[in-house]
Amino acid sequence: MLDIGPASRGHVLILPKEHYNDLFELPEELAAEVLPLAQKIAAAVKKAFQPAGVKLVQNNGAMAGQTVMHFHLHIIPCYDGTEVGEWKPGSPSAEELNDIQTAIKEALE
Repeated sequence: MLDIGPASRGHVLILPKEHYNDLFELPEELAAEVLPLAQKIAAAVKKAFQPAGVKLVQNNGAMAGQTVMHFHLHIIPCYDGTEVGEWKPGSPSAEELNDIQTAIKEALE
């Protein structure tokens, strides 16, 4: 799923369909699937957009920066000349989000 307030072009979220507040509620077997999926998606993002790096972010609890109380993992491409720390959400158009999603899907093939 694409982040609708992305930190950078190609920012993707991994989240389970079932509700778990955070990492601590996530069943071990589901947690074991997250990192291999993140590796696959991050590779597709890297192939599609050639970022200088890719950051994985997963916050647990409000004090850690979690604002959506549903487990999710961010895959954030980092480009030369930009800093991606605490991000200000962007506001891409629906068309741009569709183009990004298409590029990532094609890179997965």
